[in-house]
Amino acid sequence: MFTAINNGFARFVDGPNAGKLLLRLTFGILMLFHGYAKTQHGVGWIADLLQSHGLPGFIAYGAFIGEIIAPIMIIVGFMTRLAGFIFAFNLLVATLLVGMGHFYKLTEVGAWALETEALYFFGGLIIMLVGPGKYAVMKN
Repeated sequence: MFTAINNGFARFVDGPNAGKLLLRLTFGILMLFHGYAKTQHGVGWIADLLQSHGLPGFIAYGAFIGEIIAPIMIIVGFMTRLAGFIFAFNLLVATLLVGMGHFYKLTEVGAWALETEALYFFGGLIIMLVGPGKYAVMKN
C-alpha cells in the first residue's frame, strides 16, 4: 500500500530539473540580498576584521564575488558547479571569521546559532554537486 502511494506521488512530482532550478533560484536570490547590503554599506568592516586576524584587507572585496557574482551565475545556470564552490567557500570564510564563537551555541528557540550559515554553506555544496539541470545557460 505504501509503495503504491509513494509511486503515485513520485509520478506526480518527479521533476529533478525543476528541483535543481528551484534550488538555484532560492539560494541565489537569497544570497543576493546579502550582496546588495555590501554594495550599500561597503566591506570596510570585513577588511578590518580580516586585518585583525593578520590577513590583507583587500580580501574583503571577495565578498562581492561570493555574494553577487556567484549567486547570479547560480541563478542563470552559468558555470554552476564553480559558482556553487565559490558560494560555499565564501560562507566558510565568513563563518570562520565571524561565527566560530557561536559554534557551540543555541538561540533562545533552540536553533543552532550557525544554522543560517550552515544552510547557505551546504546549499552551495549541493549546487556544486548536483549541477544546474536542464533549465540553465550551461547545462553541465
